[in-house]
Amino acid sequence: MSDRPSTTTPVTPVDPGSSTPLEAPLRVGTGATPGTGTATAPQPATGARQARRRRPTHRRWLLAGLRLGILAALLGAWQLGVHGGAIDPFFWGDPVGVWQQLLEWATVGTPQGSLGDQIIVTLEEAVLGFIIGSILGIVCGIALGRVRILSELFAPFLKAANSIPRIILGSIFTVAFGFGIQSKVMLAVVLVFFGVFFNAFQGTREVDRNLIANARLLGASRWRVTRDVVLPSAFTWILASLHISFGFALIGALVGEILGANKGLGLLIRSSQNNFNMDGVLAGMVIVAVIALSAEGLITALENRLLSWRPPQVHGAAAVE
Repeated sequence: MSDRPSTTTPVTPVDPGSSTPLEAPLRVGTGATPGTGTATAPQPATGARQARRRRPTHRRWLLAGLRLGILAALLGAWQLGVHGGAIDPFFWGDPVGVWQQLLEWATVGTPQGSLGDQIIVTLEEAVLGFIIGSILGIVCGIALGRVRILSELFAPFLKAANSIPRIILGSIFTVAFGFGIQSKVMLAVVLVFFGVFFNAFQGTREVDRNLIANARLLGASRWRVTRDVVLPSAFTWILASLHISFGFALIGALVGEILGANKGLGLLIRSSQNNFNMDGVLAGMVIVAVIALSAEGLITALENRLLSWRPPQVHGAAAVE
């Protein structure tokens, strides 16, 4: 006898009425019935998929409800403090007075003209400053990020310019360009430029060097590498800076109007301040906040449209599902 372990060959069952073996493949998870050789297709989890689709909508409604609840609680506490004497409305205003001031501006108008004219003037200044500052910041950031000698040459000047207080620049622009739109646009451009510039510069420096090397090996010129590799890679950095840049543009327009203007929301806020009308100051701030939130929504929609090629990023518990 041999000490080797005996091996057995699996026997394939043969149909008595046929000369071919019975083929009954069984696949895990297919719901195959033993002995029949037929596999049932898995039923799609339709209910689970629909539930997952409904979750973002439910979450948005839940967040909206919670935000409204927080806002209502803050306004209610503010109004109760005014009625209870804990908050002096002369210094802090009250929600009812702010609402009445907004209604008066919308129906009767402001001392400088209709409320719509003031909003349009401020929006024009902010949008122009935002567009010009963003373009200059993107171009200069990518240029200095790609050309090392330029970044080393202009770095001291940019750092010195960025350290100048913006209120001083606003005063200089008001004296140089007067009370017109030019001084407000210039101040908004300066505020937007540095935010976009530093993000574009850093995004250009963070591009994967292997991608650039591979593109150069394939014969791409320096311009093609910048256009097809560097710019798409830095695009997320640039778009991230745009979310805060419009707020900076709005601040630049308002500060310029407060320093000296003929129209605008900044002038409206300054006039209310000079008349000790705290409700008017807060009403102007409410209008500015609505404009900023609307612009943020538009920029977010633009970002989702431009970055639709990017795969969805899943975080937390959603990654397990």
